[in-house]
Amino acid sequence: MSTPGTDTRIEWTRHDNGVVHLALARPDKMNALDSAMFDALIDAGERLKADTGARAVVISGQGKAFCAGLDMQSFAGMAERHAEDGSGGPARTDLAVRTHGISNAFQHVAMVWREVPVPVIAAVHGVAFGGGLQVALGADLRLVAPGTRMSVMEIKWGLVPDMGGMVLLRELVRADLVRELTFTGRIVEAEEAVRIGLATRLAQDPLAEALALAGEMAGKSPDAIRAGKRLLNASAALDAAELLMRESVEQKALIGRPNQVEAVQANLHKRAPVFR
Repeated sequence: MSTPGTDTRIEWTRHDNGVVHLALARPDKMNALDSAMFDALIDAGERLKADTGARAVVISGQGKAFCAGLDMQSFAGMAERHAEDGSGGPARTDLAVRTHGISNAFQHVAMVWREVPVPVIAAVHGVAFGGGLQVALGADLRLVAPGTRMSVMEIKWGLVPDMGGMVLLRELVRADLVRELTFTGRIVEAEEAVRIGLATRLAQDPLAEALALAGEMAGKSPDAIRAGKRLLNASAALDAAELLMRESVEQKALIGRPNQVEAVQANLHKRAPVFR
């Protein structure tokens, strides 16, 4: 196991099986999102998009919580700058400008995990509020500890979810419940979060279980894993005919390739596969 190091906000650990663990490292602030955390999350996602050695990713939070949402001191500072300079948005930021493909920088903090080509698992405990929830929603799976609380909290501050929440929530939670959570900002307990789709399942130790699950995924053919994620990402935007064709294209590219042959041979000979 090697550790590339800790930047100002995220501690990286790379395991020998190809699992990369990112720990939000601002425990004294419940890992609240300030500008440095935004930058660190985007940087981590972009690095992992290009990392051919990564097989799966786990995101967790150090200390008492996964992420409490926007750092309120940062929020107050942006509001003060807005009042002082009369700008059209906080700190002269034009949210309508697309800085990362289809997203602005704030949205990319959550959406980038869908662009990472391998499975991303969020290990969630304590709270995941507002922007913190949206980061977790960007992961492919969310394992949550009993007692975890989650909230689409933006309405409390007179705002709407704007870090990809609308895109991510619609594929997980029933439409009327998304509306209720958006309009009320009410706190959802862990068991309800699983029941309505905000969370994948409960885990007594979400980090340990996420690392174990990531390790299991890392042991599968990396070609098939990446193809599966591409298909799943595309599924919401394609009609049936387009998605069926996409399935065929991905499968054709896998059949007979070295990692697919290795998967077959390992199963036939009842041994652990060795993928390239």
